[in-house]
Amino acid sequence: MYLRCTELLFLSDWQKGKVKLGQLDLEGALIARDRVGIQDFVLLDSHNSETAFLDNLKKRFTEDLIYTYVGTLLISVNPCKELDIYTKKQMDLYMGVNFFELPPHIYALADNVYHTMLSEASNHFILISGESGAGKTEASKKILQYYAVSCPSFTLLDTVRDRMLMSNPVLEAFGNAKTMKNDNSSRFGKYMDIQFDCQGDAVGGHILSYLLEKSRVVHQNHGERNFHIFYQLVEGGEEDQLRHLGLEKDTKHYSYLVFDYFSNFHDFEQFCINYCNEKLQQLFIQLTLKSEQEEYEAEGIGWEPVQFFNNKIICDLVEEKHRGIISVLDEECMRPGDATDLTFLEKLEEKMGNHPHFLTHKLADKKTRKSLERGDFRLLHYAGEVTYCVLGFIDKNNDLLYKNIKDVMRLSKNPIIQECFPATEGDSRRRPETVATQFKNSLLRLTEILTAKEAWYVRCLKSNDNKQSGKFDEVLVRHQVKCLGLMEHLRVRRAGFAYRRRYEVFLQRYKALCPATWPHWRGVPAEGVEKLVQHLDYKPDEYKMGRTKIFIRYARTLFATEDAFEICKHELGKQQRIQKRHLIFFSFYYKGVQARKERDRRAWAVKIIKQFIKGYITRREAKTTENSEYLAFVRQSYLNRLKDNLPKTVLDKTTWLTPPPVMTEASEILRQLNTRMMVRKYVRGITPQKKAQLQQKVVTSAIFKGKKDSYPSSIAVPFVDTRIKEQDINMRILQTIRHERIKYSVPVVKYDRNGFKSRPRQLVLTQAAVYLVEEAKIKQRVDYVSLKGASVSNLGDSVMILHVALNDPKQKGDLVLQCDHLFEALTKLAMIANKQNNIKVVQGSIKFEIQAGKEGGVDFSTAQEPMIFKGKNGHLMVVAPRVKSR
Repeated sequence: MYLRCTELLFLSDWQKGKVKLGQLDLEGALIARDRVGIQDFVLLDSHNSETAFLDNLKKRFTEDLIYTYVGTLLISVNPCKELDIYTKKQMDLYMGVNFFELPPHIYALADNVYHTMLSEASNHFILISGESGAGKTEASKKILQYYAVSCPSFTLLDTVRDRMLMSNPVLEAFGNAKTMKNDNSSRFGKYMDIQFDCQGDAVGGHILSYLLEKSRVVHQNHGERNFHIFYQLVEGGEEDQLRHLGLEKDTKHYSYLVFDYFSNFHDFEQFCINYCNEKLQQLFIQLTLKSEQEEYEAEGIGWEPVQFFNNKIICDLVEEKHRGIISVLDEECMRPGDATDLTFLEKLEEKMGNHPHFLTHKLADKKTRKSLERGDFRLLHYAGEVTYCVLGFIDKNNDLLYKNIKDVMRLSKNPIIQECFPATEGDSRRRPETVATQFKNSLLRLTEILTAKEAWYVRCLKSNDNKQSGKFDEVLVRHQVKCLGLMEHLRVRRAGFAYRRRYEVFLQRYKALCPATWPHWRGVPAEGVEKLVQHLDYKPDEYKMGRTKIFIRYARTLFATEDAFEICKHELGKQQRIQKRHLIFFSFYYKGVQARKERDRRAWAVKIIKQFIKGYITRREAKTTENSEYLAFVRQSYLNRLKDNLPKTVLDKTTWLTPPPVMTEASEILRQLNTRMMVRKYVRGITPQKKAQLQQKVVTSAIFKGKKDSYPSSIAVPFVDTRIKEQDINMRILQTIRHERIKYSVPVVKYDRNGFKSRPRQLVLTQAAVYLVEEAKIKQRVDYVSLKGASVSNLGDSVMILHVALNDPKQKGDLVLQCDHLFEALTKLAMIANKQNNIKVVQGSIKFEIQAGKEGGVDFSTAQEPMIFKGKNGHLMVVAPRVKSR
């Protein structure tokens, strides 16, 4: 996105001054319109009257109100004195504020352009125009200074801002000069471009200059000077530097820096300037019409054609190819033979003799001819008639500065000049564009750039030619108003509706005028505005309702509304004053009541504190009148604190508050009651599944706690109903033992009693017996009556021996098993077979019966890695992993 700030034509300084700036918005300022004028010319009732326009400007100027709007266009009148309206406080006041909320100011325009650029993500430019001494340079500086303060501050932005601001002295040195009207008149146009990213941070910029008045190098009017740089160079340069450049310090030694040395040839420059003004006026009206039409279309308001003077005919007269004045001038400059200013004038008379906006001495009637010299031609510009003398047109259009520089290069022996302007082959054959063509092309490029952007305008007016503060030269200002096309712009803005505001803003201001909208309108703002204007008896032709705004056609309609609002404010003010008096009375009464309550409260507090002090002193004595209330307080305080700090679990034995002596016995009773309550609450909250789990864990704890190394790690592991689902047990086995009801099953590894070969098996616990199963075959059945018990080591292994009572020599002996779920399996066995007291935890070795009369053994030890193997002593060797702590 680009925010473009453009200064056109000749720029000058603006001196500062002092004024009190009222904090009134646009509508509020209407009340003082008879004294200080209207803030927006669009609301001027006699909008077609130039006299009324000037009268409004003068009223505001007299009150040091130098800014006035024409819609979003800002008019600025040079006060020729310092005004205290550019402080940091003023900048803060205008930041992020609606354009019409505060009095007109260049900060308001700058802020609105910046925020519109961000919200609409579009490119904008500010066109600052006016004659020499009107304050264009100062206006552009104020805008840059405002952005320097209001925009986000980053290193890149600071660099861009500083370069823009620091470029001004350089541009002024090479492009500004003293004129009769201005000591620091810019003799060129300036286009400043600041580039912002989507976050509103400045990321770059550039400055373009155009229409540099090159002829001033060799031609100056009486009382004027050359460009500043020449005087700065010879008067400010050090002696060694000047001697090296071949220069002297006294400016009187240089003909180009003294005057009255040359004749007054200024009409060619004035012709170019007026052509520029003509093009900008054309662009100005086109963009204004476009902006108005777009707003009407966006709001759904019918567009009414606007009658205005179209100056395209004048622009074509100057710039049209092969037929315009510039084309004729170029032809004369480039044709062979002796071309003179008078032959140029003759060609103009041939080609444009019938044009309604062109006149010469030869073409004029007898009466008009008296006002024209034979070397003059007259153009009827949009701002009025201007007479030009053709003397100097040919020479100035040929851009003799280029030829003069080449001659200096050729003749000069100064090595510095020869180094700066080296001669190149073919220089004598190249011919640059003429001055008028260069200017026309640069102006066309400028208008192309501006046409693609959203336009904002600052029109600068010079209050007088003498730089005298407080002086308002009506003739001079009237001429500038005409030249800047301000009346034309006002007519375009007033062709349809003089005033438009968003519904919510209009309703917020005037809602007090209608009972239906006061004090609060709860519905859609547009409907509230419709209610309001109907109550105010607006006629159908006085307003239109857009999509987001109300459009009011006549300024007098708004004035009547504002006057009614002022009367309403006075009535509301009276009511508010009455209400205020009532509030003051009730406030005093309320304060009196509260004061009496506070007095009684403090008296009560003193009494209570005294009682408590006596009670504290006698707290350990028998209950008396003096200490009874204190002891009651102590009891209540302890109970309140205890209520907020009760233990949360049965296991919490430490957080019970220590009681005062008077509550020792009661505290112990309460603690026991609280414990019982928590136990009861906990028990009631236990599900049947969790209860069964806890019962099993209690049995496990009774058997193994403090005895087997691997027990602590098993506590957090929940037990399951079975480790082998019925569908994973062979059908034949199920059919065989189903009548006994399977209670639990788990995979195990069985070690043969002879040789200790490991074999995978299923251990199935039924309601009556233990079964060792191999796929579809029952390898051993031990009923619980014959099960003597079980033995495990005290280490971290998972080996268990089930001891069987041997009544028959052929009966199989004890079972040596390894089970990953040892605690779960033995707990289930102990509970199903009722063998809690028959499970032993043994240290060292466990003996088992292979068969009746024959024993075997299992030896247990620890190492880094667990192992099970047959030892040399014929025993089963079980190596358990070492457990760090029990």
